[in-house]
Amino acid sequence: MTDAATRASSTLSERLDRLPFTRKHLRVLTGSGIGWALDAMDVGLISFIIAALAAQWSLTPTEAGWIASVGFVGMAIGASVGGLLADRFGRRQVFALTLLVYGVATGASALVGGLAALLVLRFLVGLGLGAELPVASTYVSEFAPARMRGRLIVILEAFWAVGWTLAALIGYFVIPASENGWRWAFALGAIPAAYALIVRWGLPESARWLERRGRFSQAESVVRSFEDAAGAAPVPASGRPLVPPAAATSLGQRLGTLWSAEFRVRTACLWLVWFCVNFSYYGAFIWIPSILVAQGYDLVRSFGFTLIITLAQLPGYAVAAWLIEVWGRRATLSVFLVGSAVSAIFFGTATGAGGVIAAGMALSFFNLGAWGALYAVTPEMYPTSLRATGSGWAAGVGRIASIVAPLVVPPLLVAGGAPVLFVVFAVFFAVAAAAAWGLVDRRGVALDDR
Repeated sequence: MTDAATRASSTLSERLDRLPFTRKHLRVLTGSGIGWALDAMDVGLISFIIAALAAQWSLTPTEAGWIASVGFVGMAIGASVGGLLADRFGRRQVFALTLLVYGVATGASALVGGLAALLVLRFLVGLGLGAELPVASTYVSEFAPARMRGRLIVILEAFWAVGWTLAALIGYFVIPASENGWRWAFALGAIPAAYALIVRWGLPESARWLERRGRFSQAESVVRSFEDAAGAAPVPASGRPLVPPAAATSLGQRLGTLWSAEFRVRTACLWLVWFCVNFSYYGAFIWIPSILVAQGYDLVRSFGFTLIITLAQLPGYAVAAWLIEVWGRRATLSVFLVGSAVSAIFFGTATGAGGVIAAGMALSFFNLGAWGALYAVTPEMYPTSLRATGSGWAAGVGRIASIVAPLVVPPLLVAGGAPVLFVVFAVFFAVAAAAAWGLVDRRGVALDDR
């Protein structure tokens, strides 16, 4: 056994946790964050494209709803399978593969001539996108020092606002510019296919995952590179690595352990939060441009309103990133969800351009801050051997709500208009706020390396 393999790898977590934030951490964060932003750009673009295609292709509300929902069907499957693959084959490999899949499928969507082909490609886009997000948050959390882990994951999630803003800019300037504007928007979404190659070769594999798989020399090399970047003194060798027993070692064990006595309460609460937040977020934000058009605003003006509303995501993330290490995970998540519920009611009853924009910005601020806190807390609920599986299945359950929400919006609008619709969203936010208190708060605590 090499010297690297005989180092005290039982202290691997401690060695990572004691490091300051370095340029290596920044590279992991930005490398993952750019992929995250490109994902958001894709999801955001579809809300603008639906509004354009509804007019150009004379789509019924149900057909328009399926364009959104079929992508979420793929996301539900992708999130569940992607987590299992990441625990088996590694975080970095799956991260790069998912970027490639959805980037190519999005670019191909620019060439479609009808609804059927678009639905097939949106499903493939969903497969890649659904797998990428929980894998990326797991990946970054396994490098982040414990004292700042929550904050860094919220910052990672903040890249979503960057991507959604890019989508809003494309929606405002590109889509209305010509009859084929929506095709150019899809073509721009193909950028992640090229970026996938950079991710694959430019970022290190998770040292915690490598150690868990018995690849001690590689894990040691990764950790040493971070210590070197920080100027930290090398850790002396002290015998054979002490690796804690894995919480689960096979696919069946991983799925079963999620519902073992130790994890069943946090799993149930986590799935409930994910379901409710997905329902309200995607139900609202996928349809906001179309709802504004239905209320009498022209396409360009509704896209402009949506762009302004989107910009409020950034301060929402900033406040959540600060509070999550001050208040803790549960309190921050719950407060932002309550704020989302109140904002949803105001948005549903807002009148006039000023009221719509103000209420929409409040909803954007609180809802995206809640998303940041949720992504921070999710990987912390499970040990290394099933962390990606637990994160992926929580996201997968949430995507079920993403499938349902765009389909129920049209009948709810017919039944009671925007006020009834956004009261329903507020109820889901409130349920999520209550369920958040069933999660475990691991602020400042090392990750479980079983």
